[in-house]
Amino acid sequence: MAEELLVARNISKSYAGVRALDRVNLTIGRGEIHCLVGENGSGKSTLIKALAGVIPIDEGELLIHGRAYKHFHAIDAIHEGIQVIYQDLSLFPRLTVAENISVNQMVEKGRKFVNWKEMKRIAQQELARIGVPLDPEELVEDLSMANKQIVAIVRALTQDAKLIIMDEPTTALTKSEIDSLFSVIMDCKARGISTVFVSHKLNEVLEISENITILRDGKKVGDYRTDELDTEKLTFYMTGKKIDHSRFLYHNQHQQPTPVLALKDLSKIDHYEQISFTLTAGEILGITGLLGSGRTELALSIFGLNPPDSGEIWVQGRPVTITSPRQAVNLGIGFLPEDRHIQGLFLQQTIENNISATILNKLLNPFKLISSGKKSQTATRWATELHIKTPTLEMFAENLSGGNQQRVVVAKWLATHPTIFILDSPTVGIDIASKAEIHAMIHDLAARGMGIIIISDEVPEVLYNCNRVLVMKAGKIIGEFETQKTTEEELFALVGRKEISVMS
Repeated sequence: MAEELLVARNISKSYAGVRALDRVNLTIGRGEIHCLVGENGSGKSTLIKALAGVIPIDEGELLIHGRAYKHFHAIDAIHEGIQVIYQDLSLFPRLTVAENISVNQMVEKGRKFVNWKEMKRIAQQELARIGVPLDPEELVEDLSMANKQIVAIVRALTQDAKLIIMDEPTTALTKSEIDSLFSVIMDCKARGISTVFVSHKLNEVLEISENITILRDGKKVGDYRTDELDTEKLTFYMTGKKIDHSRFLYHNQHQQPTPVLALKDLSKIDHYEQISFTLTAGEILGITGLLGSGRTELALSIFGLNPPDSGEIWVQGRPVTITSPRQAVNLGIGFLPEDRHIQGLFLQQTIENNISATILNKLLNPFKLISSGKKSQTATRWATELHIKTPTLEMFAENLSGGNQQRVVVAKWLATHPTIFILDSPTVGIDIASKAEIHAMIHDLAARGMGIIIISDEVPEVLYNCNRVLVMKAGKIIGEFETQKTTEEELFALVGRKEISVMS
């Protein structure tokens, strides 16, 4: 067994009487790649913050390099070489790669003046050590998400990191970018640097990890060698129940489905070209392809946020011009965006305010003021129908789990009573049980006659939940499949990936 780097013993943490962590034990070896998995609310984030010294623990102790801590602070974590890379990366977008990589080291050394030459040297040295050819003088805001991840990792390495904790690092990465990230993680392992990898994507967990710790409801279910687990076992241990991964294709129950949306030769320079398809009432149409294939840009055009240069959009059999979201909503189109935090929610507003945001004009009283009664009634209806788990609708959206946040975004658009609903990456960053619930909800909406488009880079998601799948690449549709007549292998081959994935 590898030398122990970190040992957490009986760690407990409560918030307002609710135990977020309940006597959790965890051991990380030197140079180990250890994955931490669990549903939203399982305690993963709380445990990460405890290991980083960001929050004080109520009970238990931490042993790092054999030194015991009962009161562990962020400065202790830094001195012990523990670095956390959160989902937002905490980079300075308007600073260069070199400045982002070197700034912490400069601050730690107490430098009063910036030595630009040394800053660039430090960055080049660390980038060379992991074999990534980034330009030290490029602005971070101009980098791809994958390269931003690399900058965050390299910055951690300049702090003499012994343990790097990565929280959902692959959410916005393509498959090739994920492969590059995994290469960097393996390089860190070869140098004796440990990694704790947190992800909802079970295929990635099984690919990169050596050992896996599973949490559920704040308690540790167990520690497992990766070779002891498969997707089915991992899902069962995480949720406490068996979730069927087999295909349960939705069948359009409408005898004579009518077209609700049609695109004819729709084009937008540098985004997509000659896109044509028809969506019928009660149909679920999948669009897949790697990031950059043009799928999101196409969705934004249908919703009026990225007007096309040429081509036609037909809604309910009539040609329309959509140049704003207001026009799209008036035509019966709803849109769940790719990034729910930035584009989909008002995080520091209540659930009630979020659900009501799209229909404020329908909640006015005779004095043209918003009726609190109507607003409350509307929010309560959709929160109940979509099973949003919350003690009160006055809770801020930022305090909900990922699955419940996504339900709030869906509720916001269902309140407009759309006939066409576009969902871009509807289950990104959501645990596996919540994914199954959201997929079931989408099936139910289609069964009521709504025309639905699911956009996802997860091939199994569109294959298992759609009637038809369109594959996009470089802005073009390069294939169309009926899901009953195709396989994962066929879709993966066309999308441009070699491996066979699993639902995760």
